[in-house]
Amino acid sequence: MTKIVELIISEDENENEDGIFAISLVEEPAIEEDWIALNKEKKVIQCAKIDEDKRLLIAPALIPNKQIFRMDKDGSDYYVYFSSDTIRQASQLFLKRSNQSNATLEHDESIEGLTVVESWIKEFKIDKSVNYGFEHLPLGTWFVTMKVDNDEIWKKVKNGEVKGFSIEGYFTDKMEKMSKSEDELLLLKIKEILITDSSN
Repeated sequence: MTKIVELIISEDENENEDGIFAISLVEEPAIEEDWIALNKEKKVIQCAKIDEDKRLLIAPALIPNKQIFRMDKDGSDYYVYFSSDTIRQASQLFLKRSNQSNATLEHDESIEGLTVVESWIKEFKIDKSVNYGFEHLPLGTWFVTMKVDNDEIWKKVKNGEVKGFSIEGYFTDKMEKMSKSEDELLLLKIKEILITDSSN
């Protein structure tokens, strides 16, 4: 049976690296949702001239409970997912830590001239994401709007070489964390027994 793992942010968010530190532009987004690109009239671009474009990319960055395929270093496959609470927390930490201009191409190279200029969580069935064709996505989805001031990257967008967002970050495996907590609890109980026995 394929393992399904919930990823979370550890409790003390200020004492660890958990969270999203960059957004990558990729050809095949793991969440299986492409972006839309807008021109200055806020219409989806076809072959608009670059100087007439707003150069805005709008897309989901994370979708709650969406199973994302992964493969570990041993070649075993599994799925990960994020709860809506973890997504909200991650989206807030992303901004709090000033990561808006951290972008990469295909999770490989850092790229300049890209900035997240808007971020929102879908809280109502009818919100502005519906205007962009994302009415099928559930409540709790994290959307971002990214401004592209990098000519080379914008050319890749228009040529369809990159089609969506993919996050980069560190998260904690909830099951591993729970089993560690159980181990710690067991050690505490053993300690208590030892202390009780030694005092008798």
